[in-house]
Amino acid sequence: MKKLTTLWLSWSILLIAFQVEAQFSISGKVTDAQDEGTLPGASIQLEGTVRGTLSNGKGNFVLKNIEKGTYTLKISYVGFETVSQIVDLQSDETVSVTLLRSVFQADEVVVNATRATQQTGIAYTNVSAETIRKQNLGQDLPVLLNFQPSLVTTSDAGGGVGYTGLRIRGSDATRINVTLNGIPYNDAESQGSFWVNMPDFASSVSSIQIQRGAGTSTNGAGAFGASVNIQTNEFRKDAYAETNHSYGSFNTLKNNLLVGSGLLGGKFTVDARLSRLTSDGYIDRASSDLKSFYVSGGYFGKKSFVRLNVFSGQEKTYQAWEGVPQTLLRTNRTYNLYTYDNQTDNYQQDHYQLLSSHQLSRNFTANFNLHYTKGRGYYE
Repeated sequence: MKKLTTLWLSWSILLIAFQVEAQFSISGKVTDAQDEGTLPGASIQLEGTVRGTLSNGKGNFVLKNIEKGTYTLKISYVGFETVSQIVDLQSDETVSVTLLRSVFQADEVVVNATRATQQTGIAYTNVSAETIRKQNLGQDLPVLLNFQPSLVTTSDAGGGVGYTGLRIRGSDATRINVTLNGIPYNDAESQGSFWVNMPDFASSVSSIQIQRGAGTSTNGAGAFGASVNIQTNEFRKDAYAETNHSYGSFNTLKNNLLVGSGLLGGKFTVDARLSRLTSDGYIDRASSDLKSFYVSGGYFGKKSFVRLNVFSGQEKTYQAWEGVPQTLLRTNRTYNLYTYDNQTDNYQQDHYQLLSSHQLSRNFTANFNLHYTKGRGYYE
């Protein structure tokens, strides 16, 4: 028995030693192809694993304790083309990575000026397009953001389509700064945000940042309670076309069509969306008939870019403002005070945005934007 125990321990020690010997490292340096300067803070990921790191102040990085095999090393840096490099790891490897500058990141430069980072000292949450797409069945943006920290939403019709609103840390819409590509969305008179005038806008969103508390935005309404920073401009190099349809509770129906040209002639892109949403609503007579479109064209030069966004939303929504009285919550939860057949809101809101950016040097960028909003309609 003693010999067997000794033999088992010997094999265990050999196995551990083999495992230690079979682990190697990947190190390297990330540089700028244009001026051969180093790129600190570049993201290095080992695809197919959870391993990753950032380059240090001199552009150097190292990944340790990796088993031998063939891996794909993905290196990315804001404003540069992402590079994927195959590494056949049979021993310690040293790689040299050179990144090319990309003019197609210019869209992000415009909105990054009003976004928080880990160094800003602001509580924030980033919501990606993938997260929104998973639950985007036609509801307004506040409902799609319902599960974010400190955020509470309301829906007049009860189904998330039509008049919806949000509060963040208890602050109402007049104290929440909302921007679209850095352009103010809050109503200039009431300071509120009327999401009903943006039906299916989530289908054109590439990312959202929610800042809780005093925020970074200096455009539009005061960002005392919170900020919601929405970015629509997502550069897509390849042409695409897709259509989405959904049907659900309370006869809620969503139809949309999205198309894009991809990169034309190395300099131009065009994207467009056409949508329609209808719903009977959970509350009695709280119906909605909503239409919208979004068109965006962009020009990308070596150091400059210009993008024109035109989008519009049209609504016909039956009024359900008053809510259900507490005395009727147990007996008639769908009660609506309004009974007149044509007690509807009929509004349209058109938005025009001209966004431009010019790279003055490696560290400085100048942005120039123009915007115009026109609203019209009536209610009975």
